[in-house]
Amino acid sequence: MEIELLREENTPENVIEHSKAVCRKAMEIAANFDNADTDLIRKGALLHDIGRSRTHGITHAIEGVKIAEAHGYTQDVLNIIERHIGAGITAEEAVKLGLPEKSYIPETLEEKIVAHADNLISGSDEVDIDFVIEKWKRRIDEPDDNIKRLIELNNELIEVFEE
Repeated sequence: MEIELLREENTPENVIEHSKAVCRKAMEIAANFDNADTDLIRKGALLHDIGRSRTHGITHAIEGVKIAEAHGYTQDVLNIIERHIGAGITAEEAVKLGLPEKSYIPETLEEKIVAHADNLISGSDEVDIDFVIEKWKRRIDEPDDNIKRLIELNNELIEVFEE
């Protein structure tokens, strides 16, 4: 159903392939947690970039929420879409980026899993945390807080299971 919605919204095929890869990675991460809602993760992972059918800018998450909401998705799916960028965006960072002033930091386990799975997929290829850190260093003017959140998220979701 989610793939059909992506196509219905004219989401570019490369974004659909990326979303499928994010979904696979999210399910891999979720397998380490007994309490993860995998149906919610699947929906959120597949729809996290649906807003890219309208824009490839930072507002794609906001646009994605509008689209998913119009199709009757629940608030927990909308939250995943809204909070999936990087390891989240603080209210202060949001203002600087031209987003509505509020926190876009992932809060629930499912939000964190999808956000981090998205971090670990470049295009439709899996990448490691070092690749992601270098990418964020190049993309943002003041990456320190963002990278700190990224590493904390990685430690919470991945590193604990690789020891």
